[in-house]
Amino acid sequence: MPTNKKELRSHYKNLRKELSFDNVEEKSLAVANNLIQLPIWDKTYYHIFLPIEEQKEVNTEYVLHLLSGRDKEIVISKSDFETRGMSHFLLTDNTKIKKNEYNIPEPVNGLPVPSETIEVVFVPLLAFDNVGNRVGYGKGFYDKFLSECKPETIKIGLSFFESVNQIDDVFESDVKLDYCVTPEKVYEF
Repeated sequence: MPTNKKELRSHYKNLRKELSFDNVEEKSLAVANNLIQLPIWDKTYYHIFLPIEEQKEVNTEYVLHLLSGRDKEIVISKSDFETRGMSHFLLTDNTKIKKNEYNIPEPVNGLPVPSETIEVVFVPLLAFDNVGNRVGYGKGFYDKFLSECKPETIKIGLSFFESVNQIDDVFESDVKLDYCVTPEKVYEF
């Protein structure tokens, strides 16, 4: 099993490619069902990613249903590829969503929400290890965003696959997860 980010990234992208769209839906529903166990439902502002379907990311529609069913404030982001920064907006019935050139669904406009207001962040990832380190696509968007949040912000990875023992090339700027939820179980770090 690979232990560096580059190899893990490649390995898990290939594993995801092999999933059928039915698998993605089934596993995404199982992830959402496991989320219910977490002690996070007393918060107000929840940041969620909208999945890149072409990359077979966890379909967060099920998580969105959980959040709206509990009357939570849902926050989504727009990425700036020049600064590698993200700006955050409240998701409302009027929010227009459009895919950017990387097929990431993003809000066209909306009410801005500062990073420090966000209390829970659902984090996309390709792989994670037994202590909460994660591997994303390698652009650093989420590490930058998570470092702008308050230290007590709860960071929850969503993954189709179980943890790897260890990621070797972890940087000081990498922000660890508090939890990672898979279709099989909930990891707490």
